Amino acid sequence: MADTTRITVTLPKEQVADDVSGYVAEAVARLLRRHLRGADLLRYQEEHGKFTDEKLAEARAGISGTASGGPAGAA
Repeated sequence: MADTTRITVTLPKEQVADDVSGYVAEAVARLLRRHLRGADLLRYQEEHGKFTDEKLAEARAGISGTASGGPAGAA
């Protein structure tokens, strides 16, 4: 079994799902991934300079699938 720590969380009854532990674990993992991406982006900018508005718009279009050439990941 993975190394775990038991904690207590109080939620309103209407927010409690069948698999609360799984839900909370996924939410924590998502938050950690977001923090790691943020740290990676800061490191990139320290090495290569700030992102330009053009590059940010290009990245957002790629993520949303509106970049020229079709959805992100399409060949």
